[in-house]
Amino acid sequence: MGSTDAGIRAAAAITSDGMVIAAVLQEGVDADRFAAMSASLLALAEREVAETRRGLLKQLLVEGTEGAVLLVRAGDDSVLAISTDPGALIGNIFIKAKASAEQLRQLLESE
Repeated sequence: MGSTDAGIRAAAAITSDGMVIAAVLQEGVDADRFAAMSASLLALAEREVAETRRGLLKQLLVEGTEGAVLLVRAGDDSVLAISTDPGALIGNIFIKAKASAEQLRQLLESE
């Protein structure tokens, strides 16, 4: 999130069951509620992928008129949630999110 050119507005590391590990969110966004909703979306998407036999869920993109939310798996029990600006380059965000999720996974596994 250090670069405003990236189009990332907020980010949170959460557990799969909706607990906040760390978060930098927009003003007015409740971290606990955001984490719980992200975990619920992730659980539904995982069931959808399993039901349709698409393998294991890697990421989920929810796009709105004012930006997007990207959820990326960061290990078995953690998720990186990213909120973007409307004009963000989603492909670039995907690349950065995947790398950040891997760093988060490694950090959490080393503890």
